[in-house]
Amino acid sequence: MERGDLPLLSETRYEHILLDEAQAPMIAGTTMKVVELILDHLAYGWSPEELHFQHPYLTMGQVHSALAYYWDHKAELDRDIERRMQVVDQLEKTTPPVPLVERLKAKRRS
Repeated sequence: MERGDLPLLSETRYEHILLDEAQAPMIAGTTMKVVELILDHLAYGWSPEELHFQHPYLTMGQVHSALAYYWDHKAELDRDIERRMQVVDQLEKTTPPVPLVERLKAKRRS
């Protein structure tokens, strides 16, 4: 390499991210999906340090890899989050009320 030339760069993979059989990104060494950590990040505005504090079984490297994976695959993961929210909405509409929950709601109203 001549002086002034930039060193060759090569792409790296996300060290702490694996794809499961359904091609969903998982945090290596855990049962946690990347989308689960991202939902915490989006819902609560948690920083990487707070995510680590709330999930002490994750290393900071795992947290940062998951966040990097999200930002590099944001559109795809945002679609997955939207799909999950639609499933929850549909379940809420079609699942009969639980008697205990109904009794507690009635008690609160009285």
